[in-house]
Amino acid sequence: MDKYTGKRLDARYEIQELIGVGGMAVVYRAYDSIDDRIVALKILKDEYLGNEEFIRRFKTESNAIAVLSHPNIVKVYDVSFGTKIQYIVMEYIDGIALKEYIAKQKEIKWKEAVYFTQQILLALQHAHDKGVIHRDIKPQNIMLLKDGTIKVTDFGIARFACNDTQTMTDRAIGSVHYIAPEQAKGGITDEKADIYSVGVMLYEMLTGKLPFEADNAVSVAIMQMQTQPKPPRAINESIPEGLEQITLRAMQKNPANRYQQAVDMLLDIEKFQENPSIKFQYKYFVDDNPTRYVDAINDIRSNPKDSYGDDYVYNDEEKKSKSKATIIAGGIAAAVSLFAIIFLFITVFKSCGNENIKDVDVPNFVGMMLSDVQNNSSYNFVWKVESVHDSTKPEGMILDQSPQPSSKKIKEGSTVVLKVNSSGVLVTVPGVKGLTEEIAKAKLSNAGLKSETLMVVDSETAAGIVSGVDPQEGSKVTVDSTVRLYVSKGPEQEKIIMPNVIGKTLVTAKNEIITAKLKVDADIIYEDSDKDKDIVLSTNPLPGIAVDSGSTVKITVSSGVKKEKTVEVNVDLPSTVNYAVTLTTYINGVLDTTKTIVPSYNSNYKITLKGTTGKKMLNVDINGKQYRVYEIDFDAAGSNVKKVSSFEFVGKENTDKNSNSTSSESTSDSSSSNTQNKE
Repeated sequence: MDKYTGKRLDARYEIQELIGVGGMAVVYRAYDSIDDRIVALKILKDEYLGNEEFIRRFKTESNAIAVLSHPNIVKVYDVSFGTKIQYIVMEYIDGIALKEYIAKQKEIKWKEAVYFTQQILLALQHAHDKGVIHRDIKPQNIMLLKDGTIKVTDFGIARFACNDTQTMTDRAIGSVHYIAPEQAKGGITDEKADIYSVGVMLYEMLTGKLPFEADNAVSVAIMQMQTQPKPPRAINESIPEGLEQITLRAMQKNPANRYQQAVDMLLDIEKFQENPSIKFQYKYFVDDNPTRYVDAINDIRSNPKDSYGDDYVYNDEEKKSKSKATIIAGGIAAAVSLFAIIFLFITVFKSCGNENIKDVDVPNFVGMMLSDVQNNSSYNFVWKVESVHDSTKPEGMILDQSPQPSSKKIKEGSTVVLKVNSSGVLVTVPGVKGLTEEIAKAKLSNAGLKSETLMVVDSETAAGIVSGVDPQEGSKVTVDSTVRLYVSKGPEQEKIIMPNVIGKTLVTAKNEIITAKLKVDADIIYEDSDKDKDIVLSTNPLPGIAVDSGSTVKITVSSGVKKEKTVEVNVDLPSTVNYAVTLTTYINGVLDTTKTIVPSYNSNYKITLKGTTGKKMLNVDINGKQYRVYEIDFDAAGSNVKKVSSFEFVGKENTDKNSNSTSSESTSDSSSSNTQNKE
C-alpha cells in the first residue's frame, strides 16, 4: 500500500485508493467529508517537491482550470501548495481515457469520432476564449464517461495566451505524437497548436493508427515538422471525403493554413453532418522561405523525454541509435540544402527584370492613422485600403497590414494592403439556422455581430437549435449590430389545470397530481400547523393554474406539530386616569407580569400571549384590584379573545370625592363607641 491510501488530508479529504500515476503526480479517489462527495486528488510526487519547474507546471494546471467553467472540462474544487505536500482537488471522473477506448475499439466509427471531437472543440473554444492554451491535447488527457460525455483534463503545461514569454523548458513541450510542428520547434504556440493536436486525435480515431510513428521521439518530432501524413482514406476507405479534408486541414504544418479557431472547425463539422457527401474547397498558403529545424532537434536530442513530456517509452539500443542518428543527420542536411537551393532559385527568378528598383523594408503601419500614412511622402508604396472594424480602437486606425512589417524586403512601388478601422463596415448575416445556440453565437461573433436569444415554441425544430434569425441570413448589416436568434424550446406542451388537493392527505394528493399528468417533487415540505399530520397545506403551482404537462409540483404538508400562535389583547385603561398605576397580569392564576404605567385618557394597553392549543384565562389587576378578565381560545378560527368580566376602577378621584362622608361616619361611630365604653 502507498503512503497516502487510508490517510486524511487537512481533516477533510479521506483518500480511498490510487487510480492513476503520471509523470509528475499521482491521482487518488478520495471522499470530501465537508461537501459529501467523491473527488479526485492529484498529488505532486515527493521527488518533485524541490523542483521549481514541476511545481510551476503543477500550479499552472490549477490556475488554468480555475478560470474555466465548461461541462467538457474537468472542474477544480480546491488546491493546496504546502512545503511538504502539494495537491489539486478535482471532479472525479468515472470513465476511461480516450486512448484506452481507441485501443479497445481499434478504430472508431466516424459518427462517434465526430461526436467526441465536437465536445473537445467546445471545451477548447471555451479555454481559448479565456486565454488558456492547453498545449498537451492527446487521448490520454481526454476522459470518456459512460454516457459518451467528454472531459478534457491535465492542463499541467497550459499557457495563458497573453503571456508570450517562454522558458527553455517550454521550447518543445508536449506529447511528441500529438505535438504541433511549431511547438516541436520551440516556437510561440497559440490556439492553432491545440487544433493541430485535435486533428491528430481525429486521425487516430478514424484510422486506428497514429499519423507518424518511429522508433524514437526525435524521429517522430522530425516527421511532425517535415512529413505529410498518409491520407486517412488510404487506411480506412469508409471515411467520408469531407471528414478526411477536415482532419487534414486541422493537421496542416503551417498554422496559417489550419483552422484559426476551434469554432471554425466546429462549423465545418456542422456542415459535414448536414451533408456527409460535402467536399471542401480548401486553399493553402505556401511558404517560400526555408525553415531551420537544427536548434529544436539538438534540444530534443539532449533530453527527448523531458523535452516532450511524452507518455511513450523508447528502448533504443546504442548501436541502432548511432545508425539512425547518422541517417537523421544526413536527412536534415539534405533537407536544408534542398530548401537553400529552392530559396536561391526563387530569389534569382524574382529579381529578373527588376534590377533598377530598390528593395526596401516594410515599415510597421499597425497602430498608425491612415491619413498620416497616406500623407507621408517618404513611403513609396501603392496603398490598398480595406475596411475592418474593432469597437475598442479609434476610427481610421490601421489594424493590420500585408505584407507584415520586416517580414522580407519588397520592391518600391509594391502594393501594401492596409486594414483600417471603420464603423460603417457592412457584414453579411451568416447562416445559423439548424445550429446549436452556442455555435450560432460564436459564428455571429466571428462575423463581427452581437446576438441575443429569444426562446420560441417550434414543433419542427429540436430544442436548443436555432429555428430563425432576425435580420434574415444573407442580409447586409452594420458591423457590431445585434442579431436576434430564435432558439427552439421544442413543441408546445399540453396544458394541465393544477388540481386542488389542499386539505387532502399526502397520499391522496400525490395520486391526483400524477393522474393529472404532473409530477410530484420528491422533497416534501413539512410545516407546523393546526392540521393533522400529512394534510396538504399548500401547493406550488396553486390550484387552478394552467401548467405544462409533466411539470413538477411542490407540496407543503402539516408536520402534525401545532403551530404556535400569537394573540394580542388590547386592555382598555381607565378613561379618567393620567397618573402612574401598577398593572399586574395573571395567566391561569399564575403571575405573569407587573408593570408601572401612566395611562393617557382613553388609551389601551397591549398584552401579547403565545400558545398552540386550548384556552387561557387572563386576569388584569390595577393597583392590586381586579380590573378585567379575558378568555383566550387558541383553537378558535375567528376572534381568539373574549372579555369575561369587567370591574370599575377605584382611583384617587373617587377616593377624594367620598372622603368627607367617610370621615363623619367614622366620627359618629367613634362617639358611639366611646359612649358605650363609658357605660
